[in-house]
Amino acid sequence: VILVPIGLGSGVCGTCLVAKHLRPRTQVIGVQAAGADAVAASWRSGRWVARSRVDTFAEGMATRVPAEMTLAIMRELMDDVILVSDDELREAVYQILKQTHNLAEGAGAATYAAAYQQRERFRGQRVVGVLSGGNLDLKMLPEILAGSATADSR
Repeated sequence: VILVPIGLGSGVCGTCLVAKHLRPRTQVIGVQAAGADAVAASWRSGRWVARSRVDTFAEGMATRVPAEMTLAIMRELMDDVILVSDDELREAVYQILKQTHNLAEGAGAATYAAAYQQRERFRGQRVVGVLSGGNLDLKMLPEILAGSATADSR
């Protein structure tokens, strides 16, 4: 299983093309912010879905309208899509920073959030999460650290 964040879809499409070529049985699962779910809604419904606005701090995933070419590739090759909340994204940014000392932006931390959210589903499987992007606005870091649900419990 490979988890890949979705903005406009180039990363997940590239992952699908390579993974399906090398190991056709590999599952490639996209991850998108619940507050910016136009791609996920379009993929699931089989029709074009555009949103009038997005509501996520994860700028790399703040997509109102899917890209035509990448959506076509996702429909053909992507196996599933998982939506994560901004709270889950903030927690993922915090946990990545705490556990690995790497700073990830919201979109970059989405795969960690999805893996944690779906941990029972993925139990016993080999799961790869693409951690991409460190362009977090540092002004947001205190809010993320203060708002972590598990800041003192893990």
